[in-house]
Amino acid sequence: MQAPPPTATAPRILRKPPLPELGRIAKSYNLDLSRDDLTSFRNLMDGVLASYRRLDQFTEPTLAVKYPRDAGFRPPASDNRLNAWYWRCSIKGATSGPLAGKKIAIKDNVCVAGIPMMNGSNVLEGYVPDLDATIVTRILDAGGEIIGKAVCEHLCFSGGSHTSDTGPVLNPHDPKRSAGGSSSGSAALVVAGECDMAIGGDQGGSIRIPSSFCGAVGHKPTHGLVPYTGVFPIELTLDHTGPIARTAGDAARLLEVLAGADGLDPRQPAGLRTEAYTKQLTGDARGLRIGIVKEGFGWPNSEPDVDTMVREAAQRLTRAGGTVSEVSIPLHRDGIHIWNAIAVEGATALMVAGNSMGTNWKGHYTTSLLDFYGRSRRVRANDLSETVKLVVLLGQYMQDNYQGRYYAKAQNLARVLRAAYDEALGGVDLLLMPTLPLKATLLPAPDASREDYVARALEMISNTCPFDVTGHPAATVPAGMSAGLPVGMMLIGRHWEDGTVLRAADAFQIVG
Repeated sequence: MQAPPPTATAPRILRKPPLPELGRIAKSYNLDLSRDDLTSFRNLMDGVLASYRRLDQFTEPTLAVKYPRDAGFRPPASDNRLNAWYWRCSIKGATSGPLAGKKIAIKDNVCVAGIPMMNGSNVLEGYVPDLDATIVTRILDAGGEIIGKAVCEHLCFSGGSHTSDTGPVLNPHDPKRSAGGSSSGSAALVVAGECDMAIGGDQGGSIRIPSSFCGAVGHKPTHGLVPYTGVFPIELTLDHTGPIARTAGDAARLLEVLAGADGLDPRQPAGLRTEAYTKQLTGDARGLRIGIVKEGFGWPNSEPDVDTMVREAAQRLTRAGGTVSEVSIPLHRDGIHIWNAIAVEGATALMVAGNSMGTNWKGHYTTSLLDFYGRSRRVRANDLSETVKLVVLLGQYMQDNYQGRYYAKAQNLARVLRAAYDEALGGVDLLLMPTLPLKATLLPAPDASREDYVARALEMISNTCPFDVTGHPAATVPAGMSAGLPVGMMLIGRHWEDGTVLRAADAFQIVG
């Protein structure tokens, strides 16, 4: 299958709102307006509508497309054994740079001009971006070659690899098991050796979950370190994008290329500074104090071999020169509750009602994506996954009946949660815990119940999602194998100290 041309964004004919539609809107806001009232307001709109029509006459700025490419192709099943590729292509960047010779897969929620983007959902099928996301341009500028788009979960709202409308992504260690999500294809392809590195995204653990299930290094950067411009969002305060690789060294190399302000992403703070992350990899952990977080173990669904292996792996960091102790952060057990309110109501507002862009922020709006998705989700609402339907129903109910109070309270409590981790990080340099309470689970059967489908999507996020709320950098590194499946160990650092996290991960891989 060949790609269609980039999605056209020709302006619609802007019409004056009909009275029945104004009446419907008035009722939705509990406004008691007569037909005469509505007619009067309708006439008052002429001046503002003239401004909207004037906007249609401008060409808006967009992101540059610097490197040539062909349309690529949809790989046949015979060349896609893990069902992890959505699209194959070859886009070559600069002839030299830190990523020269590296073949990179891009998660399919990231805009790559001229290459179809489905984001795991039939709702978006047919959309072809007309721009390159900032991180895509940075990869190409650094000499990397983009060799395709990796399958991701349906609108990225699943920690299991069974929700994409292209079918489940298979775990490279056992095809009957989940590869994890939502960056399912990215991690599976890296571990299978089909690419050198990959881009993932993380709102509840979606870089770290598949990396743990598949056995890769996945790094969720400090919130805002890597620009999200040109990437399909879920919730502004939870959105992260970052590297997946086989080694911490490669993850640091890719992060070094990705990191830094682009002036277009509201998630990025003023005065953002980056570091040479590869230069912080000393090959040892000398001087690093690592705190094993008591509350990261012993969840109701924790597998004993996972907890045991991670505790034993932590002690191996002492062989690399680090010191290990136990710390207690009781509020960690409530991180998932804070995350739930932010994710459910925030995603409903931005990802769904806001047509993936929302309002009230300055930066680059990908209007071709907003327009295509906004129209399509109304026509194809029944094609939304069970997880997204659950989010929309509950998120809108909470907004309608509780006025967003729980979202607001959760955001206020997020500061308390961050302070709890920061306090612990005042006494140690890194926190440590199992990335996930369990190893890769069996994929749900095609006829699985809705309850099983949703459970397999969300059952593993208790340790990962709190750090999306607080924005701390967090990386998973393979701790070992149990029953033929990888076990992930998570390292968490202070804000902006991503290099320290990756240094410890690198040292752990070296001592083995």
